[in-house]
Amino acid sequence: MAGALPPDPFELFALRYAHHSGRMGSDNFIGGPDLHEAGSDLAYFVWVARRSDKLFVIDTGFGPEAAERRGRTLLRKPADALQLMGIDAARVEEVILTHMHYDHAGTLGDFPKARFHVQDAEAAYATGRCMCHPALNHTYDVENVVDYVRCLYHGRVHFHDGVSELAPGLVLHRVGGHSAGLQVVRVWTRRGWVVVASDATHLYANMEQRRPFPVISSLTEMMQGFDMLYRLADTPGHIVPGHDPLVLERYRSPAAELDGLVARLDEAPRMGG
Repeated sequence: MAGALPPDPFELFALRYAHHSGRMGSDNFIGGPDLHEAGSDLAYFVWVARRSDKLFVIDTGFGPEAAERRGRTLLRKPADALQLMGIDAARVEEVILTHMHYDHAGTLGDFPKARFHVQDAEAAYATGRCMCHPALNHTYDVENVVDYVRCLYHGRVHFHDGVSELAPGLVLHRVGGHSAGLQVVRVWTRRGWVVVASDATHLYANMEQRRPFPVISSLTEMMQGFDMLYRLADTPGHIVPGHDPLVLERYRSPAAELDGLVARLDEAPRMGG
């Protein structure tokens, strides 16, 4: 019997909305030959997966207040970054929150019609006893969490436990590690299965060198998460890190005026893939 036809492919994009420079190696890696070596800058992205019948925004970033408080350079609000792709955040209906850290789950108010997809483990972690410890809660923003609870009470949160298919060709996988309920998004594109890794690997070097990022809920899950990325993606070149500026170099933009701002992930990388 012939196998099932593959789903229609999604277009997939990374949209840069902020950055952070001046980092040391110890800011980005646990272990390694020299923790005082120069560290990679971080780029901050939201992602879009879309096709004729579906539109998913992946993460909602942070706004001006968090940027000022945390010393990040905000290029534009995530909603304004989406406008570059002709997407009105106020009309988006499906948003995947890979986790609830300040740089992935802020600006929820800019998505008033959205249903938010969250792992059970992340919601429990961000509102439970672990948040009593500054070493664990410093990557969360209490106002973001309060906004999330408001959305919850208005019936706008959809929970997942492990693996969930949101549409043919788009699947959530809980990996944990960086946060208790971190999830990655496996997306079927015209070049095959691409994995939006979010913070399962901040940088290419984290997964390639098996040098974990120092913000962590479980080192065991983080290391196992690297292996999961490779299993889920068609090739290592199909894994997209959550914060690596190299993403904008490896992938072309969909239009010349978007160069350095938007990367098209459903096409093969120009280099390094």
